[in-house]
Amino acid sequence: MRTGTKTALLLFVFALYYLIPIEFRALWQPDETRYAEISREMLANGNWVTPHFFGLRYFEKPIAGYWINDFGQLLFGHTNFAVRVGSIFSTTLTALLVFWMGTRLFASRTVALSASIIFLTSLLVYAVGTYAVLDPMLTLWMVAAMASYYLAVQASTSRQRLLGYVLLGIACAMGFMTKGFLALAVPVLAILPWAVAQRRFGELLRFGPLTVLVAVLASAPWSLAIYHQQGDFWHYFFWVEHIQRFAESDAQHKAPFWYYLPILLAGSLPWLGLLPGSLIQGWRQRGQQPGLSYLLSWTLLPLLFFSIAKGKLPTYILPCFAPLALLMAHYAHSMTPQVIKAMKANAWINMFFGGVAAVALAVVLAPWGLAHRPPFGVTEHYKLMLGILAFGGWTLFGALSQKNWQLAALCPLVLALVIGFAIPDRVRDSKQPQNFVAAVSGQLADSRYILANDPGIASAVAWEMKRADILFYERKGEVGYGLSYPDAAHRYVSADAFADWLAQHRKQGKVSLTMIMSSTGTNPDARLPKPDFVYRQGRLLYYGYDQQP
Repeated sequence: MRTGTKTALLLFVFALYYLIPIEFRALWQPDETRYAEISREMLANGNWVTPHFFGLRYFEKPIAGYWINDFGQLLFGHTNFAVRVGSIFSTTLTALLVFWMGTRLFASRTVALSASIIFLTSLLVYAVGTYAVLDPMLTLWMVAAMASYYLAVQASTSRQRLLGYVLLGIACAMGFMTKGFLALAVPVLAILPWAVAQRRFGELLRFGPLTVLVAVLASAPWSLAIYHQQGDFWHYFFWVEHIQRFAESDAQHKAPFWYYLPILLAGSLPWLGLLPGSLIQGWRQRGQQPGLSYLLSWTLLPLLFFSIAKGKLPTYILPCFAPLALLMAHYAHSMTPQVIKAMKANAWINMFFGGVAAVALAVVLAPWGLAHRPPFGVTEHYKLMLGILAFGGWTLFGALSQKNWQLAALCPLVLALVIGFAIPDRVRDSKQPQNFVAAVSGQLADSRYILANDPGIASAVAWEMKRADILFYERKGEVGYGLSYPDAAHRYVSADAFADWLAQHRKQGKVSLTMIMSSTGTNPDARLPKPDFVYRQGRLLYYGYDQQP
């Protein structure tokens, strides 16, 4: 495939994957509604130093990711697309850096373009890159850091080398201000062993202090400003968000050492058939091409670090997919007999995956299926058909990729276009609250007080109604720390105290209570006073209490 044709394919794929369908997908709680609301509040209150969630202090993440999200809402308004623009923008810039790295490493625009296509269409990259979380922003800065160091390594002049180390410091600073100290650990883990192996450790010692100085200077203004506004931010952020989350016995999201292996395999679709050979080839040729050893160090050492850490989430290994895409593109274009076999195997893997997924929908997950509680209801045949069509498309493009391996990039295309319309009501009514909020928006708009029993549903209400003064009933969840401040104590109402609180506050106006019920329980708390209006949508429940004198 010619370079011009490949560029056109890349733009075509990008538009169909990352732009056109995004607005038609409802926001997911708790992640997307959380980041939508935090950025909305930042724009509303004008405080670009301290993140607030429902007007409460929210110290789980630093500030830079919210800044990027803010620009999405400034440009595109109060839309689902605007909420996700930060992730899409970051993923796009990362793909451009992958292209740049490909031209530097392999002196081939063809290989570089293939790497960008592989990166953008890898299942984990696409899933997270169109989802409103901070990981795509962190990935951008991590890839920028690795690209900056490689620029310094390949520099032919002292000015270019200095520029590379300065850019490395800026990238580390932005990564730090996006998700914390982790952004500093990952480049060090990847760069240091490679620098030692390439006998560049002395250079790293000479120029490393410059990088550290630049990183400190770039992050200092916000770091000092947040300390001035919120003196306990750094204590909470360091001990709770780093030490407890990753290292202690009670770390969040605990998972076994091998947790990332299936994530890596599934996330590499529709290019999984190229993964083993690319790693093997990279290892065998690492002595001949230092760039390959750089990519291997960039992939494997962070992967090992996250595997050792007790706290794990699939998104943590997202930065590893940039070097993997470069390794796979280089491997694919070597066109040895082994590579040709791998391409055939990749086609069969995609056909098998798409076929199995389509059969699983029709036989297991359908209303008549084998699942104990099928996600699709008896009236959702069209959604089921869309799902089967999506994976049928995966199978079709997998078959076509037997003749042209790059057509595997189109395997997830139908899924990307229809997924927003194929979500079962049962899933929507627990994880996508926008439809529920719209159904009771009139009741909410007339309410003096709005309470919620979960930050996820609360953030959807706040985002849709454009109001941050949500109160919390029974459970505090992730806003517990913000509610612990004396000036926020009135924002929480316990289940035992609710009846008395309601009797007092409904004198001032209508009271709305939104709840997400347990997946195992069907009835609300018996202690709740009888409401004047009830609306239920799956696990989502609304109680309305009219004003009383």
